[in-house]
Amino acid sequence: HNLIKYEFKGAVFPVNPRANTIYSMKCYPSVTAIPDPVDLAIIVVPARIVPAIMEECGKKGVRGAIIISAAFKEVGEKGAKLELEVAQICKKYGIRVVGPNCMGVINTEADVRMNATFAITMPIDGSIGLMSQSGALCGSILDYSMESNIGYSKFVSMGNKMDISANDLLEAWENDDAIKIILMYIESFGNPRKFTKIARSVTRKKPIIAVKSGRTLAGARAISSHTGSLAEADVATDAVFHQCGVLRVTSIEDLLDLSKAFSTQPLPAGPRTAILTNAGGPGLMATDACVSLGLEMAQLEGWAKRTLREHL
Repeated sequence: HNLIKYEFKGAVFPVNPRANTIYSMKCYPSVTAIPDPVDLAIIVVPARIVPAIMEECGKKGVRGAIIISAAFKEVGEKGAKLELEVAQICKKYGIRVVGPNCMGVINTEADVRMNATFAITMPIDGSIGLMSQSGALCGSILDYSMESNIGYSKFVSMGNKMDISANDLLEAWENDDAIKIILMYIESFGNPRKFTKIARSVTRKKPIIAVKSGRTLAGARAISSHTGSLAEADVATDAVFHQCGVLRVTSIEDLLDLSKAFSTQPLPAGPRTAILTNAGGPGLMATDACVSLGLEMAQLEGWAKRTLREHL
């Protein structure tokens, strides 16, 4: 539905053994029955069927897959074994995978316009790349972004990160001219050393703003039941982000506030700040806030003061 509604620019081949047509398009009983080449498979079937589907995709020569299906390692040992089986099949055929247990992928660029998610909204075109381990948060961010007129270029729900991880996306987006800002919601690093190396390179070119959950012991325990990940110590997380220039925030609201600022304002030349106010109290509070966050109150020169006095 979303591929058609938002005018995906490629060909779509529905696959379902129980249907002849879907949305007035010819439906195929299997992936191997499709006569044309297939670049990407979007998998939305019960988890137990996914290995068989991936075998079909491998034989068909498909090189990319988005596995939206859930009930893998996030549900325990049985699901973890199933996920390992899928991973081995994908490795055998050289298929790169987003997911499983994810919301999907969105690309708003004019020559693609692919909404391969079950979200009810399509973001407007913009310069932000967002990656998230939480599909539900992706939905909330999309809703807020529509209200606030925030645009995205790429939008990826990573899910369990069976194959494609945050590190892979950072490498891909580092030299993606359509992406000027990178937003992240992550629950685990996977390979912190590799993340630090990649992120340090990326932040020289474009800002990375991140929310890392699992700050508390209770939160870290909850992560393992969400995407099957293990949370790192929060102090170590701060150190990693500080080393590579990633801006860490603690809420989705802050994540989107910073994304708005970076996407609509030029980067300041330095830390000097001026505050224009019509009341003393708020001006003092704003000054305290700026200074406590490492900014400096700019000293206005004589000509600036004279010019202001003419109008105030």
